[in-house]
Amino acid sequence: MKKENDTPLDVQAFFNSQGFSGYQWLIFSLCFLVVLLDGFDTAAIGYIAPSLIGEWGVAKPALAPVLSAALFGLAAGALSAGPLADKFGRRAVLTASVLVFGLASLASSFSGSLDSLTVLRFVTGLGLGAAMPNAVTLTSEYCPDKQRAMLTNAMFCGFPLGAAFGGFLAAWMIPHWGWRSVLLLGGAVPVVLALLMLVALPESVRYMVAKGQPSERIRRVLARISATAATASSFVLTERQAGPVSGSGLALVLGRSHRIGSFMLWLAYFMGLVIFYALINWMPILLKDAGMDPHKAVLVAALFPLGGVGAVFCGWLMDRFNANRIIAIGYALTALSIYLIGQTVGHDGWLVVMVFVAGTLMNTAQSSMPALAAVFYPTQGRATGVAWMLGIGRFGGIAGSFLVAELAARSLGFDRIFTIVAIPGLIATAALIVKQWVHPQAPVGRSLRDPAAEPVAH
Repeated sequence: MKKENDTPLDVQAFFNSQGFSGYQWLIFSLCFLVVLLDGFDTAAIGYIAPSLIGEWGVAKPALAPVLSAALFGLAAGALSAGPLADKFGRRAVLTASVLVFGLASLASSFSGSLDSLTVLRFVTGLGLGAAMPNAVTLTSEYCPDKQRAMLTNAMFCGFPLGAAFGGFLAAWMIPHWGWRSVLLLGGAVPVVLALLMLVALPESVRYMVAKGQPSERIRRVLARISATAATASSFVLTERQAGPVSGSGLALVLGRSHRIGSFMLWLAYFMGLVIFYALINWMPILLKDAGMDPHKAVLVAALFPLGGVGAVFCGWLMDRFNANRIIAIGYALTALSIYLIGQTVGHDGWLVVMVFVAGTLMNTAQSSMPALAAVFYPTQGRATGVAWMLGIGRFGGIAGSFLVAELAARSLGFDRIFTIVAIPGLIATAALIVKQWVHPQAPVGRSLRDPAAEPVAH
């Protein structure tokens, strides 16, 4: 029998000293699949929108409620799930949320009217909104410091990949089996994944230490990463934050030491989602109205979220340089590239290139925001901080959907619509510059050997 070590084990130092183990890759993979399906289900409604117009004979402005219903649910789900996860744990809330959006998407595939589809898309959104921030938080809390942004961004790449994959799949499935098949697939797979998560997904070790849970439970999880943890008798974690920790959950997020940074994160993410949902929901229709074949319009629009894979490289940069400035540059270049899309109408080759470039820049910046938020908040408020940024940001998605609906109703041209949609990128840039000014930030992956670091013992 191994003799227990009386020296407390610092769990973050433990992660930093180990290679990224197979067990951590399992956690990463499960969270990646959650976010992949989140992206697929979130974007699905935009890809089936032209089919809804044809089958149900509705006008384009009438689609705004169903296109934005999931976004209202996403906001509500994120705002409530963060505090719940900081209180009851990441694992339970994440698993339940995947099951909710899977079942709701299954039910959506049997909708017989626009009204029933709108209601079910809202319920789907509740699950989607609760899932994403907890997948981000759980992944972040199992990462070594020097790779946290890169690994968290790599996991979050599942969202744009899922959205893009949904476009390519929808373009193939809808002609064969109709638009309902897309929602059916988007519901069945998450239900299976939720059952797998019940068996294989652990709770966050950092959360368990912060909440003073039994040492044996913590030791059992850490021992699956490395046998060196098997002899530890007690555990401690060290936090590096923007200021002294006071309270937990929302009280911490809105406390004096984090308040301005929180508001700037919310504003930047909000503006990013104005762009993302304005284009992901409406680009197939806008391209079709500009004279492009509907099938080709869906394929070109699917290139926009595909560009999010650039977030892995952005995460690498964030681990080495100033993360606020890196993402701010991404948003500024996004604004320029969105404007240029509007100038390429009638030139299909250049249009394809600019959609992909804009998608790469925009989704790289947007997909990097959860990693930025995760490192900004300590464990006691991390799930709430990430979730509220994502939740508040969802209202930007709602605004983006209604913005393009209003611009289309006013009969604005293709170029003018894209010029207006580019402006939020400049606002997001300014928000991150303000955050850096108020909360000067070193590279995300910097060691926690910091005089401001605070130990949390168990």
